[in-house]
Amino acid sequence: MSTHISNERPAPDKVLVDIAEYALGYEVKSELALKTAQHCLMDTLGCGLEALEYPACTKLLGPIVAGTVVKNGARVPGTRYELDPVQAAFNIGAMIRWLDFNDTWLAAEWGHPSDNLGGILAVADWLSRNVVAEGREPLTMRRVLEAMIKAHEIQGCLALENSFNKVGLDHVVLVKVASTAVVSWLLGLSREQTIAALSLAWVDGQSLRTYRHAPNTGSRKSWAAGDATSRAVRLALMAKAGEMGYPSVLTAKTWGFYDVSFKGNEFKFQRSYGSYVMENVLFKVSYPAEFHAQTAVEAAMKLHGELAARGLNASAIRSITVRTHEACLRIIDKKGPLANPADRDHCIQYMIAIPLIFGRLTAADYEDNVAADPVWGPRIDDLRGRIDCVEEPAFTADYHDPEKRSIANSLRVELDDGTVLEETVEYPIGHRRRREEGLPLLVEKFKTNLRRRFTEERQKQIVEISLDRERLESMPVHEYVNLFVP
Repeated sequence: MSTHISNERPAPDKVLVDIAEYALGYEVKSELALKTAQHCLMDTLGCGLEALEYPACTKLLGPIVAGTVVKNGARVPGTRYELDPVQAAFNIGAMIRWLDFNDTWLAAEWGHPSDNLGGILAVADWLSRNVVAEGREPLTMRRVLEAMIKAHEIQGCLALENSFNKVGLDHVVLVKVASTAVVSWLLGLSREQTIAALSLAWVDGQSLRTYRHAPNTGSRKSWAAGDATSRAVRLALMAKAGEMGYPSVLTAKTWGFYDVSFKGNEFKFQRSYGSYVMENVLFKVSYPAEFHAQTAVEAAMKLHGELAARGLNASAIRSITVRTHEACLRIIDKKGPLANPADRDHCIQYMIAIPLIFGRLTAADYEDNVAADPVWGPRIDDLRGRIDCVEEPAFTADYHDPEKRSIANSLRVELDDGTVLEETVEYPIGHRRRREEGLPLLVEKFKTNLRRRFTEERQKQIVEISLDRERLESMPVHEYVNLFVP
């Protein structure tokens, strides 16, 4: 017995329409969002510059075919590469994400909205260079800031109530969708073309979280967002060329995203699109650590100081109990061997042990020369083995509370002599509630990263322009990007 299936083309799914209409039509007016985007731009570019210190990252950069130079191509900050916008988006996106030091959004789904800058900056720079070559007015950095705000909002609002990790999918699907939307806007796509591009992003096979979890944790987690934002550029360009879309990509029975990849559930939304996410985004100011561990690292640093004040060090610790939130347990609570830097920077025990022993946590501390050091390696592993994590329900509740969005961790350290030390940190320095405390440190982080690549004169020029928003917003995109070419 056959069942008749209608071949009438449906109207586009509402989720696609809402995203497209927001990306194409929303006017950014929030002063807080623009100010935050300005700092986010600085921090994100700085993170990319630091990543260039690591050969594991730089070996993936450059053109697909060695030696290729694209006329009026997008530039990759910190390098001499001139690339097509798809490959440039991958390069920039991979750099940004490599060290897990850029901004973060925590909700039902986690992610790093500034990952979208890979596609945004590559396309804006490429467009700016080409319109100038044609004698027309270039895009300005105001457009980039607006695109960042919109991309943050799309990715963050989708993440508020929808957990992709619980169905085994990686959060970079949201980078692909958000980048597709704002790149379509930058490219001047119509409403229908943008909806088509978005449908192409959802119909793609999406990345599994395999590479973020034991026993398979690996370096793909550092370039997955670069891959997603570059794919977004490719799809938007295809839609601009007239490629068709798939209007019920989410809701189609049997074959749509909801039935195939989301256990039959439809997306839920807590709020309409505006500028909320950029205004409330979390900056990683002090430590290159997975964000659920940021407050644990800060607490460990304080305890290191307290031990030193008592004339003691980490060898005096008998055990550590970490009261934490459920998301932390699910992502970074690890026992046993750690295979590589990507494994270590997603292990809360490692990220607590390093500051307790050394009084620091830097990107270099995840490398083999620290973790496998014949003297310190065994001490790190021994201390890791004495750290246990338990859920604190109140911390989990506050983590999901839209008025708090805390990321609390509490460390209870028992010493060999029975003394108990405790330290609790509820909000990390990069949280909106500690934003004024964190911004000066964020600027210093940016300056530190500039020193890795540029002369003192160039550093000063970049900082002055980046901190002067009126000057930054009016600057042509390609001229700002040129400042980051060695």
